[in-house]
Amino acid sequence: MSDTALTFLIALMVGTSVLLFFYSVPKLNQEVPDEDREYMDPLPVLLRLVWPLVRFLEYHVCQFIPADALEKTHQKLALTGVGYLVNAEQFYAIRILSTVGGFGMMYIALDMLEKHSPGTLLTGLVIGYFYPDIWLGDVRNGRRKSVLKTLPAYLDFITMAVEAGLNMTGAITQAMDKGPAGPLKHEFFMVVRDLRSGLPRADALRRMEGRLQMTEVTSFVGTVIQAERMGASLGAALRVQAEQRRIERFQRAEKSAMEAPVKLIGPLMMFIFPVTFVVLGFPIAMKFLAMGTL
Repeated sequence: MSDTALTFLIALMVGTSVLLFFYSVPKLNQEVPDEDREYMDPLPVLLRLVWPLVRFLEYHVCQFIPADALEKTHQKLALTGVGYLVNAEQFYAIRILSTVGGFGMMYIALDMLEKHSPGTLLTGLVIGYFYPDIWLGDVRNGRRKSVLKTLPAYLDFITMAVEAGLNMTGAITQAMDKGPAGPLKHEFFMVVRDLRSGLPRADALRRMEGRLQMTEVTSFVGTVIQAERMGASLGAALRVQAEQRRIERFQRAEKSAMEAPVKLIGPLMMFIFPVTFVVLGFPIAMKFLAMGTL
C-alpha cells in the first residue's frame, strides 16, 4: 500500500471517529436526567460553568464506581458540609475533570515555553487528581474554625432563651434568628428541621454531632441529653458550657499570638533578611570595587 493511500485511510478513520463522537455525545447528553437542586446549596461560579460535564460524567461514568468508595466519599462530604453542594458521584466527576484540567494546564504551559517534560505532565496529573481532596481539607478546617468561633455566642443565646422559659427547640430557633451566620447556624437549622419532622431531640442532636465530629459539640450534646434525662437545670448546665467554650476560645487566641513570632522566622530568613543585606551591602561592595580599580 502506498503512502498516499495509507494517509488517506488514516484521515478517513480519524474523520469517521470525529463524526461519530459529535453524533453520539448529544444523544448521550439527552439521556442525563434533569437535576432537582431545590434543597441543595447554590453552585459556585466556576463549578456552574462545567456543571453539564459533571452531570454527564456522573451519569455515564461514575455510576460504575464501587459502592464502598462512594459511601466513604459521602461521609467525607458530610463532614465538610459539602454534601449539600455535590453528591459522591458528582465529586468523582469533578475529580476526573480536575485531573484532565491539571494535565491540560501543564501541557499548555510547556507548549508556551517550547519545552517537553513528561515528569511535569505527570505532576500536573497528580496535582489535578488530589486537588479536590486538598480543597475538601481546606473547607473542613475553615468549617471547624467557624464553628469554634461562633459556638460560645450560640450557647449564650440558647442559655438565655432556656432561662427565659422556652423549650430547647424554641431556644435553638431564637439562637438561629439572633446568632451569627456560618456553618453552625446551618447545623442548628438541620436540628430544628429534624425535630419538626418528629425525630426525638436526642437523636437530632446526635446527628448534628455525627456531622461535625468535634469534641466541643460532643460535650454540648452530651450535656443537654444528660440534663434532660437526670432532670437537672438545663440553663445552668448550658451556662457552664458557654463559659468553658469562651475560655477555650481565648486560650486558642493566646496560643496563636504566641506562635506568630515563630512562624515569622521563616519569611524573615528567606525574604526580608537577604534583601536587607543586599541593600546595605551593595554600596559597600561598589566602594571596594571602585577602590580596586584605582
